[in-house]
Amino acid sequence: MRPSASSGEFRPDIEGLRALAVSGVVAFHFGMSGLPGGFVGVDIFFVISGYLITRHLQQEIARSGTVDLWRFYARRARRLLPASLFVILTTLLVGYFILAPSEQQFYSKGSLFASAYMINLWLIRWTVDYFATDASNNPFIHFWSLSVEEQFYLVWPALLLLLAKFRPGKGGLFVLLAIVAAVSFAFCWRMTAISQPWAFYFSPFRAWEFALGGLASMALPQEWARRFRFSPLLGWIGLLLIAVAYLAVTEEVPFPGSIALLPVFGTVMVLLSGAHASGAGPKIILALRPLQEIGKLSYSLYLWHWPVIVYAGILKPELTIADRLLCGAATLALSVFSYRFIENPVRHNGWLAAKTSRSLALAVLLTGTGTTLAYGSAALAGRSLDAEQRQVLRSAERQSAARTFDTNCVLDREEAQPKACSFGAADPKKTIVLFGDSHADHWSTPFKKIAEAKGWRLVTYLKSSCPAASVPVWNSVLMRRYNECDEFKERVFREIASLKPDMVILSHYSSSYVRNDINHASKPIGLEDWTAGLRRTIERLKGDGSDVVLLRDVPVHKTYLDKCVARALWQDRSPSVCDTPRSEAVEETIPAAERAVAAALKADYVDLVDLFCNETVCPAVIDGKLTFRDRHHIATPYAESLAPRVQSAVFGPSP
Repeated sequence: MRPSASSGEFRPDIEGLRALAVSGVVAFHFGMSGLPGGFVGVDIFFVISGYLITRHLQQEIARSGTVDLWRFYARRARRLLPASLFVILTTLLVGYFILAPSEQQFYSKGSLFASAYMINLWLIRWTVDYFATDASNNPFIHFWSLSVEEQFYLVWPALLLLLAKFRPGKGGLFVLLAIVAAVSFAFCWRMTAISQPWAFYFSPFRAWEFALGGLASMALPQEWARRFRFSPLLGWIGLLLIAVAYLAVTEEVPFPGSIALLPVFGTVMVLLSGAHASGAGPKIILALRPLQEIGKLSYSLYLWHWPVIVYAGILKPELTIADRLLCGAATLALSVFSYRFIENPVRHNGWLAAKTSRSLALAVLLTGTGTTLAYGSAALAGRSLDAEQRQVLRSAERQSAARTFDTNCVLDREEAQPKACSFGAADPKKTIVLFGDSHADHWSTPFKKIAEAKGWRLVTYLKSSCPAASVPVWNSVLMRRYNECDEFKERVFREIASLKPDMVILSHYSSSYVRNDINHASKPIGLEDWTAGLRRTIERLKGDGSDVVLLRDVPVHKTYLDKCVARALWQDRSPSVCDTPRSEAVEETIPAAERAVAAALKADYVDLVDLFCNETVCPAVIDGKLTFRDRHHIATPYAESLAPRVQSAVFGPSP
């Protein structure tokens, strides 16, 4: 994350900007809530890269009329690849002892793409949300930004050279790059609303940030900039914009989108201000020795900080402030080591620098080594487990939450037309409807078994992240009000009314929508609004003549049980290390309010929490079966085993 210009004077303010950028990213990843927008430090790096590389290339074109592309790529290879490969291989090695076999296999693929600087494309393929909880276990996810930068280094020099060949003059080139920036930003802004992973990871949609940095390097004649009397003020305003971004931007704000203009324009202003001849402005702060030292290590700090905090969080899920400080010290020590003994020695090696072909051969060797070892590392996960461990481990592998999910009965976020999936008898004695979100889906496994055994019919109406309660919700992936959910429910009500079922069973992930202490809801709904929405749903269904049953929501574990149990077995530990105290897994306020609504409307309220918890703890494994496939979705094998008890609780004892 620290590209340097090969020509031109050293700019201490840029080194200080690097320090601010990497400090923000590290603070965000280390859980400092005081800097919720620290992740925008990556955007600062993008602008700096665009500024420095464009300035250097412009100077080379002005001097020789062309760009020695191979020499440029060789310098980048010496600068970036050795430290990167060292971190990747170290992360893989340590991960062998910490991660479960399935995780090693999956993340090894990530390291392969990281070695080839294409992990951003791999993350798009898997539609990985950078801010999602499960992304915090991926020790290579931070390589996405390095991949975007490397793709920029590959394309940008050739683009500038191509544009320069048309001899548009400096003004014409400025206009052409401005058009590139405008088009890229327009797509980025639009895709943030449509498909945030594409906007976040895809390099063409991030090109506008590099382009604005490049435009800043061409914006003002250097001599004029040095004498511009308002340059210090411009810099202070830019620094203020960066500070506002660090303090005000949060994970819940659609990003990058238009909000990314804050850190990008702030960085551009600081860079323009730094050309001023005086030492006034932000240069006073950015040139301070501590920031210079951090800036010098910024690339190494970025490489090391994420695997350090990921593995620490796996080994000890509840990290204290002291633990995080220790992680910071470890990150700093590893960064100093790789900077002094790997990064700098290779970068300044005279033998490699003497011939471009040598550096390019090194690039091929390092990339090939990284991809080959990453591909082969999955085979190391073949250490034998005993038969009992294998049985639990198989159930710990991620699988669908329920049978209906396998038949695509759970609508995606963008869909609004209900899909009625029917199971059981064609000419049923009784028709049961299951209505809700993915927490209704995981109950479809036992209800399907019950319907088949009783000669009933089960019809499901399920939509991801869409509760049965008639209340507007915010979708944290779409980053907006979930209008598709409102449309879906209205259509479902009409279909249920025409179906005239004997019973409608409601289930939803209550604690993901309502303000509570167990699970942190995104844009939480007040309990009073939630119960009012639930009341509207029950009244409407009962008005159509159906009996209504409301299922209490399941416990929410502190860790992903599939991963936690698999890791425990791999490390020869008991799965009980993944158990969650009942007081931390079971929320009482929301169920009490829902129970009161059901009682007032003469609907049945069924509490099945004791299927997952005893008086003190909610075990990760019961009777040799994993209880949940993640933190709160019932694992299918365990759900299948619950059919007799669910039947008794919902429909009463069999005659």
